[in-house]
Amino acid sequence: MYPKIKICGLMRQCDIDAVNAAGPEYIGFVFAESRLKISASQAESLRARLSPYITPVGVFVNESIENILHLVRGGIIDVVQLHGYEDEEYIEKLKSLTDVTIVRAVSVQKTGDAQKWLDTCADYILLDNKGGATGRTFDWDMIGEVPRKFFLAGGLNAANIQSAVEKIGPYGVDISTGVETNGAKDAEKIVDIVRRIRNG
Repeated sequence: MYPKIKICGLMRQCDIDAVNAAGPEYIGFVFAESRLKISASQAESLRARLSPYITPVGVFVNESIENILHLVRGGIIDVVQLHGYEDEEYIEKLKSLTDVTIVRAVSVQKTGDAQKWLDTCADYILLDNKGGATGRTFDWDMIGEVPRKFFLAGGLNAANIQSAVEKIGPYGVDISTGVETNGAKDAEKIVDIVRRIRNG
């Protein structure tokens, strides 16, 4: 069984058309300070064009819970992905206020980092390189045993995606810069990587 696929950092209507054609399970809108950041109004417009079979994820760094709830209740995002210093108390509060899925990103810099978050009340953890959206992989040997469903991120692309899936066996994969050309999402690369993952 192939992993769930998330294409992150969509910014343009043509990006939505590309994922609608490729059919990943998830896409990501970045609301944190980044070259990929979009506004709530931009995300709302993009969501309106998105296939109903694809789940939109909001990516945040130390965002106020109120702002996240505004996007959730406005029907703009269905999953919350946290990349900042949000602690367990923050996640518990967010879960008490909404029933959307929550993903906690974990920066894997050394062996044992993933294990620190095994007991989080977040629905999933996402294992990433430090900083996120760097286009660089990290040493997968540092992941160790993770007895819960997790997403793998960090420099995934057409050249390494199959070995990542085979070696790590993640529940899902999160791809951003690996489907870009000159800093913009590339429709052909999106379709290609989804096909590679699903065809094994």
